[in-house]
Amino acid sequence: MKLSIRYFASIREGLGLGQEAVHTEAATVGALRDELLARGGAYAELLARGRAVRVAVDQQMQDEAAALHEGAEVAFFPPVTGG
Repeated sequence: MKLSIRYFASIREGLGLGQEAVHTEAATVGALRDELLARGGAYAELLARGRAVRVAVDQQMQDEAAALHEGAEVAFFPPVTGG
């Protein structure tokens, strides 16, 4: 299926891109994250399992068990603190 992936804040800066379209067989957010981690390099560093990364699907916060669907927008971003 085809997805739109958006990256925010330090993840966007580290990857050097704000969004990309991908074709994936991933059925869940966690499986998609695994596919991105397998790319290595900055993806492996910035999306590593030990790092706090938040995910939204179609602008709704989700956990890694969330199902993906054709045309979904998936956003990855670090936790945000306010002040």
